[in-house]
Amino acid sequence: MRTTRRPPAPPSPTAVRNLGILAHVDAGKTTLTERILFATGAIHRRGEVHDGTTVTDFDAQERDRGITIFAAAVSCSWSGHRVNLIDTPGHVDFSDEVERSLRVLDGAVAVFDAVAGVEPQSESVWRQADRHGVPRIAFVNKLDRAGADLDTAVASIRQRLGTVPLVVQLPVGNEDAFTGVVDLLRMRALLWHAGSDTYETGQVPDPLREEAVRRRRLLEEAVAELDAAALEEFCATSALTERTLVRALRELTLRGDGVVVLCGSAYRNRGIEPLLDAVLAYLPSPSDMPPVRGTADGTDQERAPDPAEPFTALAFKVTATATGRLTYLRVYAGTVRKGDCVRDGATGRTERVGRILRVQADRHEEREEAVAGDIVAVVGLKTARAGTTLCAPGHPLVLEPPSVAEPVVSVAVEARRSLDTGRLSAALARLAEEDPSLVVRSDPETGQTVLSGMGELHLEVAVEKIRGGHGVEVVVGRPQVSYRETVVRGVSGLIHRHVKQDGGAGQFAHVVIDVEPWEGAGFEFRSTVVGGRVPQEYARAVEAGCRDALAEGPLGGFPVTGLRVTLTDGATHSKDSSEMAFRAAGRFALREALRRSAVELLEPVAEVTVTVPQDGVGGVLGDLAARRGRVSASTAGSGTAVITATVPLAELFGYASRLRGRTQGRGTFTTRPAGLAPVPAQVAEVLLTR
Repeated sequence: MRTTRRPPAPPSPTAVRNLGILAHVDAGKTTLTERILFATGAIHRRGEVHDGTTVTDFDAQERDRGITIFAAAVSCSWSGHRVNLIDTPGHVDFSDEVERSLRVLDGAVAVFDAVAGVEPQSESVWRQADRHGVPRIAFVNKLDRAGADLDTAVASIRQRLGTVPLVVQLPVGNEDAFTGVVDLLRMRALLWHAGSDTYETGQVPDPLREEAVRRRRLLEEAVAELDAAALEEFCATSALTERTLVRALRELTLRGDGVVVLCGSAYRNRGIEPLLDAVLAYLPSPSDMPPVRGTADGTDQERAPDPAEPFTALAFKVTATATGRLTYLRVYAGTVRKGDCVRDGATGRTERVGRILRVQADRHEEREEAVAGDIVAVVGLKTARAGTTLCAPGHPLVLEPPSVAEPVVSVAVEARRSLDTGRLSAALARLAEEDPSLVVRSDPETGQTVLSGMGELHLEVAVEKIRGGHGVEVVVGRPQVSYRETVVRGVSGLIHRHVKQDGGAGQFAHVVIDVEPWEGAGFEFRSTVVGGRVPQEYARAVEAGCRDALAEGPLGGFPVTGLRVTLTDGATHSKDSSEMAFRAAGRFALREALRRSAVELLEPVAEVTVTVPQDGVGGVLGDLAARRGRVSASTAGSGTAVITATVPLAELFGYASRLRGRTQGRGTFTTRPAGLAPVPAQVAEVLLTR
């Protein structure tokens, strides 16, 4: 008799780790992910980034460029636990992929280069994880590189990230002689021999014994300072046991009061197994996380991470594949089975789950069900987007969606052949669906289709996807930055009466508003009207009208940001007042107020970190000054210098090739967003007269 092998039951939420790999570009995230998959038996042959053979960098552009562009989910098993792992991009242009991933992760491994330490994007993703409250451990990678130094990297973690590094390992050897680590908790050596994929455990080498004892003591003292129970034991015995250290390190990690630091070389496959053990020991399981909070019918509700709770999940990624549309879900509560109907918490629309897949990058394994704590992909959902809450039909709930950054660079795109215009529109719509940080709009003045994103590389990748993935030849205009306008000096007591009478019911709305600068990004609205002169529903309509007016400022038609509008007074008519009338009044009132206010132009700026040989410093500084850059720091190393400057994004187009030319190809640079800054008057005059 022939039997069908059923997939194993999902593990308990306590035996699951939902883990992200975070780092600056080229710190070794993808190589580390590949070695984790190899160590856990999920793959049987190690791939290499430079060969384009890694599991998670499966997209053709990722393999051509040698960088991670799209967050990729994989799954593996270690010591009886299921590890769901997301390899995130390290380039600043794809930080929105990191944001969506962090929204659904329980823990993360932050990877640092043992030579460079904390790099700009490392700091950015660390701050993103802080905002989401994601516990982290650190892995100092590339200890086999020339110039690698664990202590220097740890010092940069302490200084730049403002956290307490708790180092639990000591390297055995350095650079080419790096062969293993000393485990300071168990006071043993883990050594990897050349050509071997496994390590041997032994005694701490004699030359390192005294140093290991000293570092163990430093670890105990640091933990005792941060943990009350550990301090009590330390005062009583002048030492901490391994059990106490493990417990305290886990609690400190979960609270974010410290970060456990391990080290190794992913490329040489050294330090991977201890890192996996640390993931299980210190990072939380879904059961350790608090109940997820959402809203239903205007009230706050919670769902515990329990398979018996009503089903609740958040869609965080959507991709179109040859086999259908995949919607990636983090299941927070309950259980969903193949064939179940699920409800969109926001719209109330119900759809059927056709298939449930455990994802291995571009490969998938069918499952019958997914339970609380799982990260899976489902087939069959046609309308769900990134940020959509899916729930049991009888138990609606809406979770807070991942935030989406505003795009800063735009290009005009059009089909080379007029016959492909429809296909281009469909391709752009699919791109925006898969990547919410890409915005497609039509320019009302030129009629051109404008594609906006987070940077030049982001847009290059999107355009290449249109050409390669959708087979549409496109013509692309020169990149343009997204300028903004802001209020420098506002107005008070601006009165606007909206009266319209054209037969039948008329429109009447009377509003009085104050406009002033606001330090926060975006827009704040408040109402100080008393006595019911403007009912609450009409005040909300005034706010909606003000938001309409923010789309175009008085200087150059750019969006307006950084202002506060206060509704101070108003009046209604018993028959002719309506929400529509007050929305129109709010729109016209703010437009008039902006025309009377002092408004200035803002431009996006970036923090640029340039690494150049010492003999190229002068030329680089001159070039940065010509690009309106303001140098904030310059440090010299062994033969190289690191220059940090704030530069307008508009001046950075083509900088990569210019830097290579000035440094004979030896200079490199990285950028990260640094907000908005006023445009100098002479530059603004040129921009506004184009």
